[in-house]
Amino acid sequence: MLLHKEGRGPLIGFAITIIGLNALIALFAGTISYIFLALSVIFYLLVVNFFRYEPRKHSDGPLEIVCPADGRVVVVEETEEQELLGCRCLQVSVFMSVFDMHVNWIPCNGVVEHVSHTDGRFLSAHLPKSSTDNERSAVIIRTEGGDRVLVRQIAGAIARRIVTYPEVGQRVDINQNLGFIKFGSRVDLYLPLGTQVHVKVGQKVQGNITDIATLPR
Repeated sequence: MLLHKEGRGPLIGFAITIIGLNALIALFAGTISYIFLALSVIFYLLVVNFFRYEPRKHSDGPLEIVCPADGRVVVVEETEEQELLGCRCLQVSVFMSVFDMHVNWIPCNGVVEHVSHTDGRFLSAHLPKSSTDNERSAVIIRTEGGDRVLVRQIAGAIARRIVTYPEVGQRVDINQNLGFIKFGSRVDLYLPLGTQVHVKVGQKVQGNITDIATLPR
């Protein structure tokens, strides 16, 4: 199993904290607490699993939208996106539990037109209001056909840090990492009307593997 680069710092920090706590318990109790030690090891292995990374290759196409995250589809609907796109579009949202791999992927080929980060609340990412109220990062990609695709990384009740890699003007392609959200969270996709969506609510999906939709042009 590979570890994502975003896990290096947290894993070192957790290791130092766990070792320190076990050492303090042993110092004051005069012996090692094997129960606490076992719980510490289990907790650490769960954190290691969270930061796992699996390189994935997808055969891309000019009209193809690929799933940006592992998780479960929680929204497929037509909506009004006035914050950045200023138009009506199709929204597809994927919720990531703490057991999913939290790498985010570029959903389509194109040029980055917009990147922004917005501070906000930390509501459960299951809730519809998390799309507009929670801390989030947004990336708009303009495809070669002229379509604008908005992908929004949203923090959840536990997540406290969103990492976003693309920069404005950068050429991006499917198979590249978009970023990483640390612990439970969600990714929203906003697609042009007329896009053919291939997934449904409740469906389990995989980042850079599942075909989410086909653009109208």
